[in-house]
Amino acid sequence: MEKCLKCGLDKDLCVCEVLDKEAATKIKVYTTKKKFRKLVTIIEGIDKSQLAKTTKELKQKLACGGTAKDGLIILQGDHKAKVKEVLKKFGYPSENIEVT
Repeated sequence: MEKCLKCGLDKDLCVCEVLDKEAATKIKVYTTKKKFRKLVTIIEGIDKSQLAKTTKELKQKLACGGTAKDGLIILQGDHKAKVKEVLKKFGYPSENIEVT
């Protein structure tokens, strides 16, 4: 059995990932314009340990391109309406997600 590095429990029993998501700070979702007046959706407040995984899953679910850098997730296009629901499905509490 593989052990969790944080708590020492078996990976099957470990809840560290769920606790990290619940204890997360506020997650802000907003859009801004970049080069050539293209809209991008920016998500900030995701824990750095979950950043790459969450970015990959968001890009797949929303069928868009994007990247994770400097603690931000930058998605191509306007996805404000959908991001909150997708993040809730990933286990983030809805009261921590602020869409502006």
